[in-house]
Amino acid sequence: MQEVIENFKKICTIPHCSFETEELKNFLANYAKECGFKVQIDKVGNIHCIKGEPKICLQSHYDMVCMGDAPKLELYEENGFLRAKNASLGADNGIGVAIMMEAMRRFSHLECLFTNDEEVGLLGANGLECELKAKKLLNLDHEGEDEIMIGCAGGVDIRASQSFSTQKAYGKVYELETRNCKGGHSGIDIIKNHKNALKEMAKFITQNKGKIISFEGGERINSIPKHAKALIICEKELKENEWVKCTFKGEQEVQICEQGTLLLSVINAFSNGVRNYDTKLNIVRTSINLSLLKMQENKIIFELFARSNALDELENIEFESLEFFKSYGFEVESYNFYPPWEGKENAFSKEVFNALSLFVENVKISAIHAGLECGIIEKKFPLMCASIGPNIYNPHSTDERCELSSVEKISKAVFEVLKNNQ
Repeated sequence: MQEVIENFKKICTIPHCSFETEELKNFLANYAKECGFKVQIDKVGNIHCIKGEPKICLQSHYDMVCMGDAPKLELYEENGFLRAKNASLGADNGIGVAIMMEAMRRFSHLECLFTNDEEVGLLGANGLECELKAKKLLNLDHEGEDEIMIGCAGGVDIRASQSFSTQKAYGKVYELETRNCKGGHSGIDIIKNHKNALKEMAKFITQNKGKIISFEGGERINSIPKHAKALIICEKELKENEWVKCTFKGEQEVQICEQGTLLLSVINAFSNGVRNYDTKLNIVRTSINLSLLKMQENKIIFELFARSNALDELENIEFESLEFFKSYGFEVESYNFYPPWEGKENAFSKEVFNALSLFVENVKISAIHAGLECGIIEKKFPLMCASIGPNIYNPHSTDERCELSSVEKISKAVFEVLKNNQ
């Protein structure tokens, strides 16, 4: 559906990184009014639009993870996929927004909810003040065309910090940068065992007996780290490898971190990635991602994101991770805890299944190891919820790409569901 793609291209011209969504918020609110919708915006920036007597609410978030050159997006097509040059694309969840825009133009009875700042802790859904009228909610934030999601993982942010001191040292100084790490979504892509840039850097420094001057890495709390960089001194001549590039900066007097050995031990010892797998649903059930490392104002700061599709396992991995960092002398805290959505098949999920099966083969109903806002919204309103979306690969990274033919299939399925509910 070319109209949907054109909507998406328009969205891409408007900056909408998380926490910087004001311009797109105003654009969507004005667009909705032009389409004849009544519009309400709550204090956290959610946009609630309603027209007629709707039976269905469509829902997407309108912020994006900005990586690389984003929010400056230069789009191009390649082998049937839409991409952005050296930037995250924002198809997560811009395609959902674009489909909703076209639906608003086509249908007379419809409710739409555009939520804000999903990518930084589902803030919009958690702070939602608008009252929803429809009894069915179709979320458009999934990333696989042949799946209907009726359950999702819960999550929790974890932060660990410790003061560090420095001392003078003289030696051969090397600048290190990771390379060839793919990054990706810390829920969806965690099963792929992509290299974690923080882990690879720490391993390299440890094996070469380097001493840390500075070390930082990671991009977002919900992304697998793609980039890390460090300055170290090392007695021997370093040889770079597939994952770490080395640049010799000469012999210098520098300030090294006195807690550098401890810092490396923490990273090397931490068990990053999948912790438990659900063999019935064939999805990851519990995982944790070592997301960010900063050394600033004489503090070592780690940020991590844990996920689980089971509440008891989420609470347990939160507890274990806090205890792990405490054992190394870190101050710890956890925040933005939200429980998993353990949904069940219902009449609406079957309705969506029938519509999607008209355009996609081998459709299945499942759950996802990622956060979906419909799980939070369902707890606030008596709704039947489901989530679908087109094929999007490597979201939250500069390798993000969206399959154009899949956008057409999902658009047709959404409009089929709406047609049956007018």
